[in-house]
Amino acid sequence: MTISMTSSLKTKALWLAPLSAAMLMLAGCNNSATPEDGAAADTTADAPMNIKIATESSYKPFSYTDADGKLIGYEIELVDALCAQMKAKCEVISQDWDGLIPGLNAQKFDAIIAGMSITPERKEVVEFTDPYFHTGIILIGKKGDDIRVDALKGQPIASQRSTVASQYLQDEHADADIKLYDTQDNAYLDLTSGRVRAMMSDKVTGIDWLKTDAGKDYEVKGQEISTDEDAMGIALRKGDPLVAKFNKALAELKENGTYDQITGSYFGTSSTAAAQKAVATTDVKEVMVVEGDDAVEVKEESAEAATN
Repeated sequence: MTISMTSSLKTKALWLAPLSAAMLMLAGCNNSATPEDGAAADTTADAPMNIKIATESSYKPFSYTDADGKLIGYEIELVDALCAQMKAKCEVISQDWDGLIPGLNAQKFDAIIAGMSITPERKEVVEFTDPYFHTGIILIGKKGDDIRVDALKGQPIASQRSTVASQYLQDEHADADIKLYDTQDNAYLDLTSGRVRAMMSDKVTGIDWLKTDAGKDYEVKGQEISTDEDAMGIALRKGDPLVAKFNKALAELKENGTYDQITGSYFGTSSTAAAQKAVATTDVKEVMVVEGDDAVEVKEESAEAATN
């Protein structure tokens, strides 16, 4: 019996030995994986934010496409600088204007930078960053045409829909024959084809169009119209922490001079407050910007944009 039990114990020991060794190896593997998992978690934490940003690509000089279909413009350069400042990886995509806010709230993208003015109506459904630009509204008509801002009743007037310019038309000139378009470009086409008599437009984009061959026979009618809704901001979903991150980055770009450099390269001045005061005159081809006691000449010509 003793021999039999000893033999049995030896047999069990021989059988258990490789199993114990295997369990020890597994335990060792599990222990070595713990730091690797922690490192992976740290790497993820340190990875740049991925932000998808939408724009509307027919709003020159803010955002538009070049001959190769690449998105370019003031807002594209500004958002690139903001993302670099935040150490974020950003993708900028083009969307139809009407689909920007619905797409944002449907989480198709994270932010909008598209010359979007900060209005009470929009603030009800999205949250805006601090303003990055200010602009007014102008009426554009054919040279020699005596159309006036205060006499639009019954006149076919174009504007891009869902903009401050189109809202101004609807609020202040409801008796005009208002024609709304999905893009600025389509509104310009109807203006040059004679299907509308004039166009109500954002000042900066309108003056930029007047510098083109298509706009050479057109001019600004009357004075620039200023509203309480001429500040542009980046739109995000309500409560999104990205609002604070964008505001911080924008403040830092203003502090380190990058913002002034980008704005100056497009508008000839480092101040958006000065850009807001840009006025096209009949006597000078360049747009003159008044800032304090100094007059600053905008770099590009306004192509004979005129006030009447």
